Amino acid sequence: MGNIIYLIGPSGAGKDSVMDMVKQRISSDTPIIFAHRYITRPSALGGENYISLTESQFMLRKNGGLFSMDWHSHGYRYGIGIEINTWLEKGFHVVVNGSREYLPVASVTYPEMMVCLIHVSKERLLKRLQERGRETPEEIQERIERAESFQVSHPNLISINNNFSLEESADQFIKSFLKQLQPV
Repeated sequence: MGNIIYLIGPSGAGKDSVMDMVKQRISSDTPIIFAHRYITRPSALGGENYISLTESQFMLRKNGGLFSMDWHSHGYRYGIGIEINTWLEKGFHVVVNGSREYLPVASVTYPEMMVCLIHVSKERLLKRLQERGRETPEEIQERIERAESFQVSHPNLISINNNFSLEESADQFIKSFLKQLQPV
């Protein structure tokens, strides 16, 4: 049986960039699958590779039991499809870009999961949020304050400092998680 690697961190911390770099640095026989998210955000906004859904299509899938995890954050709905359960049963480890607020619920559903907290300095976070241009200055300030006040605790928590190069952050991820995972 595989395990969940539940990736969390403030918006702008570089979760997607770290995941992309890890994908490039691991071999094709590494039993890790990176789950995509279903989001009620227009695809034109870019960023991560996600499936854009209308609110009604999202709710149809949710009400039909097609999400293993789902939450609401910053005005959007996010879902992780039930396909991850098949991947886990087949022995693959699944990286999920999760929500910090949803962590307690995910921990009940997947009690053995590992949690990866990606963090950056306040200055770097501010710069990244400004550069990506998706939020207003007020929304950026709210995200900075939220990032500073959020505390996370989990028995299988590993923190990765993403203040340096993506290569270094990806290497931290690989060293931290791959040594703990059993092969398929």
